Amino acid sequence: MPTLGMKLTRKQRRKPTTALIEALALVWDLLKLKPEKLADVPLLNQLGVWPWFSGSDTNGADQRPALSSLPGGRQGGSGLDPLPKDVETIPFYHESVLLQEIIAYLAPAPDKRILDLTLGGGGHSEALLAAGATVIGLDQDPVAIAHATSRLRCFAAQFSALRGNFRDFPEILSEIQVGKLDGILADLGVSSKQLDDPQKGFSFMHDGPLDLRMNPDAILSAADIINDSPVEELQRILIDYGEEPQARRIACALVKQRSQKAILTTAQLADAVSAVCPRKGHKHPATLTFQALRIAVNDELGALEDLLEAAPAWLKPGGRIAIISFHSLEDRLVKRAFQRYAAKEIDKPNWPMPKKNPEHFFTLLTKKPVDPQADEVQRNPRSRSARLRVAERISDANGKESA
Repeated sequence: MPTLGMKLTRKQRRKPTTALIEALALVWDLLKLKPEKLADVPLLNQLGVWPWFSGSDTNGADQRPALSSLPGGRQGGSGLDPLPKDVETIPFYHESVLLQEIIAYLAPAPDKRILDLTLGGGGHSEALLAAGATVIGLDQDPVAIAHATSRLRCFAAQFSALRGNFRDFPEILSEIQVGKLDGILADLGVSSKQLDDPQKGFSFMHDGPLDLRMNPDAILSAADIINDSPVEELQRILIDYGEEPQARRIACALVKQRSQKAILTTAQLADAVSAVCPRKGHKHPATLTFQALRIAVNDELGALEDLLEAAPAWLKPGGRIAIISFHSLEDRLVKRAFQRYAAKEIDKPNWPMPKKNPEHFFTLLTKKPVDPQADEVQRNPRSRSARLRVAERISDANGKESA
């Protein structure tokens, strides 16, 4: 089993191949189910389902880690117990950020095929579909897949929803024999539904299991990291993924706290951080700790790097990629990748002269990130941190694709 601190190859980091919810006819039943019942819903391989896909059906194995008990004790793996039977699920809702800007830049049309790598509530996909585009939506969360499939059922001839991590999109598209794309969209934010669902553990505003997994089938939870990692690893996570100035103090406090009692809930974690880092200003002292843990649990930056590495080869000349980030760590990766792909030449101090950039794939359509308008921030305060960057795929000097 992989452990924290182990350096994995990209192939080792990849999650299992994706699968579909069994059929559209089950969607309404799925939405009525509690999360513990979703584990019992069979998933189908993606092949042979959608009208423009080719290939033959294959059988996909659906392997899930064993769940452990909470809060009575923790067993191997990292699973947390499903929702208590008396807790109802929260309806899936999410207001898509920078929606008009996405439509303007991706310019959806009936002859275009666009990949929405973060399907979520389906808002961006809905707008793209309404303009006539064919959309392939990808998401790790089976609840999001079920909701979006139901919401977008009137676009069934144009739309498919596939389950998987966006870092694996090349393998997923190859499996269903989809060719190059006219557009790629990734909204890297956490959906409102996930933030407001206590059972997901994404927010310290509601007490719940210390989970933070985007993919409920993933092995490690935040509780595993907090309770099993050495103090040096906790400090590294807080520095690298949260840029937390009090990383050492917080890491030591968490190790001390867990020696007395395992830290299994969001309230326990928030209280432990607050005890050593009192609130200053409007930001809760545990904000960066939760961000760091979420990034670590889901390997968000590693997944984004894989996406940025693979994207140029999957865009047609003239195709566009639009990425919405929500914190500086994400935006920095996107900015640097886009700049690398947009540079015509590369140079090093020991070279006699610059050389042609073999990775000159993009033209930048946004020199600076696009921020939400004031009226959008007022309507949806969670959009205030959104930053949009867009680039367009080019051809080389001979008119051929450069990747």
